[in-house]
Amino acid sequence: MGDDPTPKRSGRAGGRAARVAARAAGPTEEEKAVRPGQSGGRYKPLTDSECHTVYDTALTLLEEYGIGGPIPEFIDVVVPAGGWLDDDDRLHFPRSLVEEIIGMAAKSFTWHGLDDNRSIEVGGDRVHFGTAGAAVSVWDHETRKHRPSDLRDIYDVARLVDTLEHIHFHVRTLVPRDMVEARDLDVNTAYAIAMGTTKPIGTSFFQPEHVHEVVNMYDTILGRPGAFAERPFCVANNTFVVPPLRYAEDAVRSMVAQVRTGMPINLLSAGQAGATSPAALAGSLAQALAECLSALTCVNLMSPGHPCVMGLWPFVSDLRTGSMTGGSGEEAVLNAAAAQMTNWLGLPSGVAAGMADSKVPDNQAGHEKGLTVALAGHAGANLVYESAGMLASLLACSYEALVIDNDMLGAVNRTVRGIEITPDKLSVETIGSVIYGDGHFLGQDQTLSIMQSEYIYPVVGDRVSPADWFDAGATTVDERARLHVHDVLSTHFPSHISPEVDAAIREQFDIYLPVEELTTSSRWST
Repeated sequence: MGDDPTPKRSGRAGGRAARVAARAAGPTEEEKAVRPGQSGGRYKPLTDSECHTVYDTALTLLEEYGIGGPIPEFIDVVVPAGGWLDDDDRLHFPRSLVEEIIGMAAKSFTWHGLDDNRSIEVGGDRVHFGTAGAAVSVWDHETRKHRPSDLRDIYDVARLVDTLEHIHFHVRTLVPRDMVEARDLDVNTAYAIAMGTTKPIGTSFFQPEHVHEVVNMYDTILGRPGAFAERPFCVANNTFVVPPLRYAEDAVRSMVAQVRTGMPINLLSAGQAGATSPAALAGSLAQALAECLSALTCVNLMSPGHPCVMGLWPFVSDLRTGSMTGGSGEEAVLNAAAAQMTNWLGLPSGVAAGMADSKVPDNQAGHEKGLTVALAGHAGANLVYESAGMLASLLACSYEALVIDNDMLGAVNRTVRGIEITPDKLSVETIGSVIYGDGHFLGQDQTLSIMQSEYIYPVVGDRVSPADWFDAGATTVDERARLHVHDVLSTHFPSHISPEVDAAIREQFDIYLPVEELTTSSRWST
């Protein structure tokens, strides 16, 4: 009370100047309001008893009904371990074997980026948002129509995602329909996404031979044979099953190749409730779990501890028409339950959320995406696929939606982070300073110091007054997103893979993306 105030004023001035400078420099990764891998899992649509029941049902399905269409490689490892092949060529898994495999399976793994600073740790309660999909069309903002997707779209989407902070990994969203042969499609897709971003990437494969070729390509990128197996930056999305409970031959043959090359695998079951899985949501969940556990067992018998994601993607039908609905409340709660079940087992989890049924990036798309992604994140899904860009129940992708959804993902991630209750953040002293001071919090040191660490801000979302909005042109969010897309894709050309390495790749493989598209865009430069 009786101290000379002069030193205090001097100290505060210096401290304030330092804080102003720090704010101008921007927060470090550790200081940001949201970051990849925040802890989720507070939302639990199932009780612990219900988790036990679903798990027990899945084990019963595997033991009593088994999985149809097993390939010799699966039979050769499962039968000596206690399984059996019945007269209908169905491979049965004793529950003791499945439980043993769950115990030995990898509980986490590093999904590397080509930039190691962008690598993510998959497992535990860490939540990450990313892309995926096999859309066959692109929503064209200018023509207001869907057009067929092509190889340039694969590269351009990857370049755009490379710049979007709240998308943590990039699995290809589109199928290049200008690629006629399956080999050209697989190789060129793998090439384009690797050239377009340094984030962790993923893709799919038609044939096992293509897996080996792509790994050879990725070894070339990393500089030597065998390098990819040591630092796998690409995860295979492998839809290994034709529900209900039958293996897809080419997919499981590709799975064997993925195991042998050290490629992590998203074990993806995508039954559609009411069509290829039970209309009852509980039955659809149990079936998906059984299918994924069968693949997990086979993979771990071939290669103990191989990095896998339990990709329970139970889809939902509109029972009036039989069409898939990716943005429904049923889809939201079912995928949240899938994440919870997998986390309950202690295994890496991946679900699909954000698959809007709307054909355009409109209000319907927004509420469908926000609902499904938020529940998946709060349920603790390690990897939330399809979370950005997708429209028309996965039939289309939109550049503008990727940008809009990036804002949405940041907001959802902020809710996953929650509220930290600490003495400092309870703000007793700050409240006192305002009561006996200016009467507001706008100029308080606390307010200024946490602007970036406590809060996030949208890139294209609008928060100004109606008057200011009108004065600025009264643009809609998709119009602002379109401008952002053009700005990025006319200027952002990642250079993490050198021209020399690119030339070496082009000598080995038929690459159809013109080399000039790597430095200038014929589609976005005008």
